[in-house]
Amino acid sequence: MIERKIKILPDSLASKIAAGEVVQRPASVVKELLENTIDAGATKVTIIIKDGGKTFIQVIDDGCGMSEADAEIAFTRHATSKISSLEDLENIHTLGFRGEALASIAAMSQVELITRTAESDLATKIRVEGIEIKETTKTAFEKGTSVTVKNLFFNTPARRNFLKNNTTEFKHVFDVVIRVALSNPNVAIKFVSGDETVFNLKKSNIEDRVRDIFGDKAGSSLITVENESGNLRVSGFVSKPDFSRKTRVDQFLFMNGRYIISRNLNYAVHQAYENLLEKGSYPFFIIYITLDPQKVDVNVHPSKMEVKFQDERSVYHVISASVRDALAANNLVPSIHMHSGTDEVSRLGWQSNFKHTHSNFEQVDRRTGEILQASNIASLPFQKVDFTESASRPETQEPNNIDDKQNYFQIHNQYIIIPIEDAVMIIDQHAAHERIIYERTVSNFNNSHTQSQQLLFPYTLEFSAGDTALVQHLVPNLELLGFQLKIFGKNTVILEGVPTDVKPGREETILQELVDLYKENEYEQKLEPRDNLAKSFACKAAIKFGDAMNQSEMRALVDQLFKTQMPYVCPHGRPSVMKLTLGELAKRFGRSV
Repeated sequence: MIERKIKILPDSLASKIAAGEVVQRPASVVKELLENTIDAGATKVTIIIKDGGKTFIQVIDDGCGMSEADAEIAFTRHATSKISSLEDLENIHTLGFRGEALASIAAMSQVELITRTAESDLATKIRVEGIEIKETTKTAFEKGTSVTVKNLFFNTPARRNFLKNNTTEFKHVFDVVIRVALSNPNVAIKFVSGDETVFNLKKSNIEDRVRDIFGDKAGSSLITVENESGNLRVSGFVSKPDFSRKTRVDQFLFMNGRYIISRNLNYAVHQAYENLLEKGSYPFFIIYITLDPQKVDVNVHPSKMEVKFQDERSVYHVISASVRDALAANNLVPSIHMHSGTDEVSRLGWQSNFKHTHSNFEQVDRRTGEILQASNIASLPFQKVDFTESASRPETQEPNNIDDKQNYFQIHNQYIIIPIEDAVMIIDQHAAHERIIYERTVSNFNNSHTQSQQLLFPYTLEFSAGDTALVQHLVPNLELLGFQLKIFGKNTVILEGVPTDVKPGREETILQELVDLYKENEYEQKLEPRDNLAKSFACKAAIKFGDAMNQSEMRALVDQLFKTQMPYVCPHGRPSVMKLTLGELAKRFGRSV
């Protein structure tokens, strides 16, 4: 008899494989459970997690609840009340519909479900472990449902090992809760992590919900977007150009109440700003798309965050036009201003929003109280570097063919040009300074050495609840960087001191930019927390393209660069130094070498 090589997997193994697509981390569990609460008509939801959700997740709602028969079958794969035919699949009006959530969660954790309908006197309590129902009893409970998930991935330890630290997992859960809160302002949401209430949002309109989550400063900077074209409606908010962010982290796109991911539609918003944003800046936005469900396919991936539009080009153009019209309606369009009595054209300005300054603009340095002229804010001296953490470090790696008396040249306030023997050295000033600050920061971390400058007038900074929680977690490392700060209330940080690398005038924005880039690196590069913080700070504190430098500053930068361990690349791996030989130049000009 020939032995069969193809076998049918047992249900226990097949369920774990299927669950792996739905449940990837604690945030996946919270997302699925919250979608069920919204579909159940809940008006009040409480989310409680511990250890970033790795050991405990509980979601309690006041929705319609389930009968005992429905509660038992709910843990079966592909069991759902949302659809029953192919026609229903093509006309989905609910967040859930695949019937995989509870089965997938139960396959990888220990679950307890308590649920009661308005018609029942007692609630049904079901305890499930690894898809097997262990207990079914009756208990007292208010109308609604409570789902408790313990020890996620307890029976798949390899998957558990892939989870990140508690702070990272908390941030993913926080993002999920925020998305649900933004798409359902009519639902009161309480979020508790450990013993701390992260936020307690009351039922409100979307404008108040945005302010409750992101703060008054963000709320007051938003512009309303409203447009309708045929069966497509676009609404929401976009930020004024002066409230742009340095990363894409605060961009929310919803389709029929469902949070979706679409780089193409995100770019439609960005394109509407055209030249209103500085290079490397991104708008904050919350866009809601309402579309006939038959015009979009949400059954693309188990996460249900990827969708396919029947006519994505039309959606793209309507979004871009809607945002552009909203900006124009608020006088945020480019205009040319003329100096009175002259024909000289001033720099490009934005009506009613940006106030450009002249060279005699005065700014107070909050560190010293000294009045700084705008002309010299960008030309402060570099501090000397003292690398002491490595005895094996070379005393210098600077090429020995650089003439100390040779003039350095700055091209377009971006690159430093140094003539050397038989070649020209080109240095990217931002990448070079990033490398210097990065290695100095790593040294400070290793030696618990702090370099800080006290502010004469502290700043009061407003953060979102999630960013405040992240800052609170990072406080020990932020203090080693040189930040002196205090957490005041749930969304406020008092900044009393900054690292000496921070250029005057950047104190108020550097911490928010640092947090934004830290979050982006956390998602995209999966960096170790201290390395992430060091790279993020180096990027945001380094001299920028467009900053003018004098001879002494250029010499200080080059001298410090070649005292680092890795002078030829920035912390992100991009080149910081390039050499162009006379031979290469000769070839470019068609000369024989």
